[in-house]
Amino acid sequence: MENKDDLGKLVSAVTVYLDELRTSGVEGLPFGKSAEQVKSGADGIKGETLDDIRAELGDCCCCSLGETRTNLVFGVGNPHADIVFVGEAPGRDEDLKGEPFVGEAGQILTRMITRMGLTRQDVYICNVLKCRPPNNRNPHADEIEKCSPFMLRQVRAIGPKAIVALGTFASQTLLANREPIGRLRGRFHDYHGVPLMPTFHPSYLLRNRGNNDLLWTVWEDMVQVLNLLKMPVPEVKRQGKG
Repeated sequence: MENKDDLGKLVSAVTVYLDELRTSGVEGLPFGKSAEQVKSGADGIKGETLDDIRAELGDCCCCSLGETRTNLVFGVGNPHADIVFVGEAPGRDEDLKGEPFVGEAGQILTRMITRMGLTRQDVYICNVLKCRPPNNRNPHADEIEKCSPFMLRQVRAIGPKAIVALGTFASQTLLANREPIGRLRGRFHDYHGVPLMPTFHPSYLLRNRGNNDLLWTVWEDMVQVLNLLKMPVPEVKRQGKG
């Protein structure tokens, strides 16, 4: 009877531990990796690089998106960037080229980064999902579940000082929060110890081109990021936006 009680306590403790790991994006304890290694990298090894993660992804078919994509879109930019920009998922242009934010929305993002006094090579750009959903449909829950751990591992490999979540989906997914982007933006949130600033997606700005108030709102979010990093804030006159 005593042995059964001890076994029950052990099972309960292990269950609680695995639940803690799962909330960090870990789906289990892979053979050959210590608990510390798993905790440090969301099923990755502490000190792993972006190249390590990309090599592990390979020709990923963890979900059905692997069957319909043209290219897996991993991410681009500085592997040790202070700022990481995270979008939702690749679109048609990104799927064809294998690079995030290269279409019209990407051009707006590039202008946003340039206005901050940076270049695309200074920051890191990626998406929560690495493959394009057919016809740009909304991602499914199982697709998010399969891809999110790789997103967390990318962030840990880079070690940024700030994350900018672009749009509703990226913000809600990374923060596990269902609040609308209008309420989430404008203040920092925590993403596994990294300050995260939600803001409007460049495609939303594209659909509302000419809305200077909206552009100015996004700029205000970026100013907060620059201030957090103690980086120079370029002077921008409101009437000169866009």
